[in-house]
This record gives sequence, C-alpha cells and structure tokens, in this order.
Amino acid sequence: MKSVTEFKTIMTGNDAVAYGAKLARVKFISAYPITPQTTIVEKLASMIANDELDAKYVEVESEHSALAAVFASELTGVRSYTATSSHGLLYMHEMLHWVSGQRLPIVMSVVNRAIGPPWNIWADQSDTINQRDTGWMQVYSESNQEAMDTIIMGYKIAENSEVMLPLMSMEDAFILSHTSEPVTLRDQDLINEYLPDLDLKFRIDIGNPMGYGSYDTPDGTFMELKKDMVDSMKKAVRVIKDETEKFNQMFDTNYGGLVERYRMDDADYALIAMGTVASTARFVVDKLREKGLNIGLIRIRYFRPFPYDDILEDLKNIKAAGVIDRSVSFGYAGATYSEIVSALYGKINIPVSSFIVGIGGRDVRIEDIEKIADTVRNESSGVYWINVKKVI
Repeated sequence: MKSVTEFKTIMTGNDAVAYGAKLARVKFISAYPITPQTTIVEKLASMIANDELDAKYVEVESEHSALAAVFASELTGVRSYTATSSHGLLYMHEMLHWVSGQRLPIVMSVVNRAIGPPWNIWADQSDTINQRDTGWMQVYSESNQEAMDTIIMGYKIAENSEVMLPLMSMEDAFILSHTSEPVTLRDQDLINEYLPDLDLKFRIDIGNPMGYGSYDTPDGTFMELKKDMVDSMKKAVRVIKDETEKFNQMFDTNYGGLVERYRMDDADYALIAMGTVASTARFVVDKLREKGLNIGLIRIRYFRPFPYDDILEDLKNIKAAGVIDRSVSFGYAGATYSEIVSALYGKINIPVSSFIVGIGGRDVRIEDIEKIADTVRNESSGVYWINVKKVI
C-alpha cells in the first residue's frame, strides 16, 4: 500500500535521518555537535523553529549529557532522540549501558566516523563496532532512503513489548551523511498508522513513585536482568523480520530483515559486507558474473542481534566466503568476520577470509573488491588488509 501523498525529493543522508525522526513524532531531542553528525540536529532545530515539529529541543554540554537527557525524558514516557558520531559515541559509553539496562527503547543515529589518533573525520565503523556489547540493537544503512526509513522502523522494533531495547541506526560518514540522493518522504498519516504513540508501561508517575536502576546485590536479580536482555535481543530477530515486512507492505519497499541477499541463489562464492561498501560489492558481483564467476553478496543490515541463522542458511552450499569489514579488532581480524566464524563453527566447514578495508575513510575501489573476490575464489583463509600503503 503506497500513499499518493508521498513525494520524492533530493536530500543528504543527515537530512533524511532528521525527517525520519520527524515522521516518528519524537517529542524530545538532545543535541551536541560533532562532525559529521551536526547537520542532523541542526535540521531538527530548524524544523522546531519553523513549527514543523512539535518537540522539546535541549542543547547540552557534552555527548554524555546528551544521552543522559534522553534517558531521563524517555523514562517519563516521551519518545526521545539524539545523534552522535565517533569520539562522541565513546564519551556516551557509560550511558549506553544505563539506557539498555533500564530497557528504554530510544533510537539514536550514529554517523560512522574513525577513532583517533590521529584525528580523522571520515567513514569507519569502528566507533559503533566498539559498542556492540552494550545491549543496543545496531542497524547499518546503505542508502539515504534506508537511513530515513530505519529510524521509523527502529522505534517500532525497539518499543515492542518483547524487545524494549534501544537501537543505533548507522550511516557512513560523508558517503551518506553529506551526499544527496533521491529520497521518498513518507505520508505522515500512514506512518502514524504504522507507528503508534509510545506507551511506556514503567514510566515515571508521581502518583505511583518507584525506584529506577536501584542498587542490587549478587543474590538479587542482577544476573537475571542481564539474561533477560539477552533473551530479548534474541526475540528481536523475529520482531525485526515481522516489522520490516509490515513496512514493506505499507510503503512498497523491499528491505530485507536482518540481511539482504544479492544473486545468492546459485552462488558458489559469497562476499559479506555491511553499510555502503555493499553498493560497490554489488556492482562487482554483476561484473564478475558476466565473466562466469558464480558469486553473490550478503549484506548484513543488523549487526545486533547478529543474524546467525541467516548466515548459516546462506553459506550452507557455498565453497568459500570473504567478509569485508570497515573496522578492525586489534590483534585479530574484522569484527564481522569473528561473528561469522563463530556462527559456522562446528556446523559448516568452508574457508572464510577477513578483509579489512576503508579504515579512516580510505576509498574502497572496484579493483579492491575484485581482488577480494579473486582471493575468495582461490578458497584461501586468512586476514588481509586491502589497499594499504607501504610505510617506511
């Protein structure tokens, strides 16, 4: 079902994300600037100033305070939003645990940017990968349209009573955040139908006072509460698939659930990527197919919860796979590679290689993906750094 009041325009990824928050009817926004995220909260500030969005806008003195502010507002039952990047996200690290542990379904945008030193403002997914164990769901967009729609779907998924966990929605710095693409703005009435108002069951009520995040002991319920977060993350797998399918039906889109597959039906080899690198990989897959190489692409949308079952299903008839990471776990390999190997262990025995690309925003070129595919075709295993200079 597609609304006739939808219309297509041209906008940057950051503007698209801001419109996603507007369509989701957020009521509280905390803002602290950091390149390349700043234009998200600037756009939202303009919307509020122009009476396009009815929300409270608070400027804070740090990223830690930004997340503390939405923590407090969400706890009153108000749908809340903030955005950050890179070192700002690292500064939020303590509050990330507080938000997830308090089971607050906040959605936050993160524009993926490298971590210094040296200072670098370009695309690199290390900032969010470093936060993968904080109890937040993580979704990585490939286009500006997806970046907008993911904010809306994110609230619907996070606020599900079986989930009640926060969600990070990612876009690659500058490749999406400051690049203009066609984006279809959704009909507000249809969004309201898809995403109802927040109804937080345990919100602060002065008529019924209670403690929030109170002290606990080893013999209390601390361990049980953490297990419940794990169980809820597992339940989120089904919720993500269900809500994505509902969105597809209502808005005539074709998003995958936790993963998207490209030319995998008859593939002998597979590339696995996340974020905008997948766009280049998709082009290379088509190019290599013309040369007779049966290769396909698996794009991971959700890194948390990780799509273990999908990966097992997709790789069961594959001869070899290559995992492309725009981040690195120092001392080992790419984080996605580690997750893939963990999923396959004891179930599927195929060569899987780790390819580190695009660190610090370095271009990921067609020839880089072709080199990766050639290595995968040789069915070798290892950790490879692609397009690295010789430093003397």
